[in-house]
Amino acid sequence: MGSSASSITSPTFTGSSTFSSSFQQVLTRAVQLASLPMQLLQNHVNDLTNQQGALTQLQSTFQSLDAALQGIGMASGGSVSASVSDSSAVRAATTSAALPGTYSIQVDGLGSYTTAMSQAGPTPVTDPNTQSISSASSFTLTVNGKDTTITPASSSLEGLATAINSSSAGVQATIVNLGSNTSPDYRLVVTSNSLSPDSIQLSAGSSALLGDPPVSTGSPATYRVYGATTELQSNSRQVTLAPGLTVTLLNTSTGPDTITVSTSYNALQNALSNFATAYNSAASALGRQRGQSGGALAGQSIVYNLSNVLHSISQYSPGSGSVASLSALGLSVDANGQMSFDASAFNGQNAAAIAQFLGSASSGGFMQAATSALTSVDDGDSGAIVAEYNTLQDTIDNQNRHIQEDQSRIADMQASLQNELVQADAAIATLQAQKSYYADLFQAEYNNNGSSGA
Repeated sequence: MGSSASSITSPTFTGSSTFSSSFQQVLTRAVQLASLPMQLLQNHVNDLTNQQGALTQLQSTFQSLDAALQGIGMASGGSVSASVSDSSAVRAATTSAALPGTYSIQVDGLGSYTTAMSQAGPTPVTDPNTQSISSASSFTLTVNGKDTTITPASSSLEGLATAINSSSAGVQATIVNLGSNTSPDYRLVVTSNSLSPDSIQLSAGSSALLGDPPVSTGSPATYRVYGATTELQSNSRQVTLAPGLTVTLLNTSTGPDTITVSTSYNALQNALSNFATAYNSAASALGRQRGQSGGALAGQSIVYNLSNVLHSISQYSPGSGSVASLSALGLSVDANGQMSFDASAFNGQNAAAIAQFLGSASSGGFMQAATSALTSVDDGDSGAIVAEYNTLQDTIDNQNRHIQEDQSRIADMQASLQNELVQADAAIATLQAQKSYYADLFQAEYNNNGSSGA
């Protein structure tokens, strides 16, 4: 990302003349003056980097607004639910295909499952984990004339029951104890999955292992709809009463039970409220980038462009229909640019008008217009925010190249000047040494002459 190159290290000059400290000042000052253009570039890079940081925050804020918008789309059709007059008799479940309305069902019989049990053997099974009802390694399970080969993983009764349950033969195997705690007698019980008089047999070769007739013979569940005299039958306690409406039969009833299917728009109201909150976050984020005390993007055109996007969303109008604006849907923007949601205004509209106004992200209406507007600025590949960020990065990279060139130029200038000053310092030091030598020589001569005259 955008970071500036490092600054020039402050030069150090070490000389032997009495002017070495002055030379240090000359060298430091020369480097400082030469570094001024580079420092301006570094400051500019820092400003651009701060702008990138602000853009990253705006990208996140607008993507949150986009997500809130898509939440409206997902909830726009409402959610279908069902309620029953007697929840002890039936339970209802719906899908989006269910049509709102009132349905009636009366449960006459819950039906039953066919159950067969293994016969008593010469030796009772006292441990189902080690013993079984047959020593065979392969069995044939016959359900309504259809044979299924059962091959247990072990020779125990537990292994046989597990193999049956894994066979997808339409039955469920369990183990029960017909004996006492001290003298157990474990039997295999096989029950059909459907409410019908099924025939069930388990064979080991030619030996039938299950009792015939079965312990209980199944029968279908029976019910009537809308009080009709015709009794309907089902081999399951879950019946499809209408497209998208499934009813589970729980108990028999003495009269019709009413099932009411309705569409709820609570989820859509919540989505609209969430959209208002996300809109306000985006508006506030842009507000912090305006004015003299604004953030790093103050005065930049991207702030103006993003503000226009918010304005276009809040002022959307399809031009026709009873819901002709967001305010009619309950979303309004005040003088400070903050959006609020009024549930009472929403509740005053009919579902068809709301659906027509909202449309979808791909087929017109508010959803398509708002999705297009937000995608144009927050798309991770081609949105305006990413484009602005990349433009700043190009400028930062270019500025850093100039900074590196300036660093090289200043380093060369510093080395050259330092070399010249070293030479000058050495020459001065030599002259100072000579001066000191001759001064000492003259002083010594003077002292000798003075002594002779005395």
